[in-house]
Amino acid sequence: MGKAHIYVGEKQVGMIHEEEAAQYLFQMCNSEHLVPSEIKEGKIEAIAEKQGVLTVDQKRLEIVNATGKTMIATKPNFYSLEKGEVAAGMRIIPLVMEENKLKDLKQHIGKRPLLQLHPFTFKKIGIITIGSEVYYKRIKDGFEPVLRKKITPFPAEIIATKIVDDQLEMIEQAIKEMKNKGCDIILCTGGMSVDADDCTPTAIQNTSEQFICYGTPVLPGSMFALSYLDNGATVMGLPGAVMFSARTVFDLILPRVMADIKLSFTDIASLGCGGLL
Repeated sequence: MGKAHIYVGEKQVGMIHEEEAAQYLFQMCNSEHLVPSEIKEGKIEAIAEKQGVLTVDQKRLEIVNATGKTMIATKPNFYSLEKGEVAAGMRIIPLVMEENKLKDLKQHIGKRPLLQLHPFTFKKIGIITIGSEVYYKRIKDGFEPVLRKKITPFPAEIIATKIVDDQLEMIEQAIKEMKNKGCDIILCTGGMSVDADDCTPTAIQNTSEQFICYGTPVLPGSMFALSYLDNGATVMGLPGAVMFSARTVFDLILPRVMADIKLSFTDIASLGCGGLL
């Protein structure tokens, strides 16, 4: 090994080795759809059993990482995990640690896991293309191909599409038709700016039971709308940036919707930190 000295450690009462200590830390993260890796060099990892969205209790995680002797490193909150991907890694910093301190930390953290994996569930999707220029065939719709590509990684099927004019009643009727066809997600493209003839946000609000937002602190894609119908279906109003930019607010929101994570206005407001994509 090229070492000049060999050290022999003896187990001390009340102290536990890093490999056993790592198991304590995993127990604080252990939840459904997350499984432990083998312990290697004192470190253990939490592995995703399914494809889904990871949520992290950041405040309680900070308590673990503030001890100076314990650490848990995770993927970012609301990160989309693939099956078999590492969600977090954890270990203690020293070789050995007082067992009573780990027990106290675990009790202080509480029984609720620090990590949760929310699996994606199959969704039926409807796309409503809005705009007189497309409706009257003056230009070809460029939105639908982009959306099909963005939806491909998820367990979803586009079951209905419709092109409508910039008319409030026509847009509202199209949303109702998509709902009646059983769409879990309804995507409305076009008419999301502040021009006088842009009726899409109003139509979404008029047909929804819970209108969450029109406008987000994310660029590109600030003119985005989100709402829920009375049957739980999600409606999203997509600004033009979704068609032209590789990554927008839609790419932040879609995985959460696919994982059945319902968003509030507070959740939308929190996107501002890291919202410059």
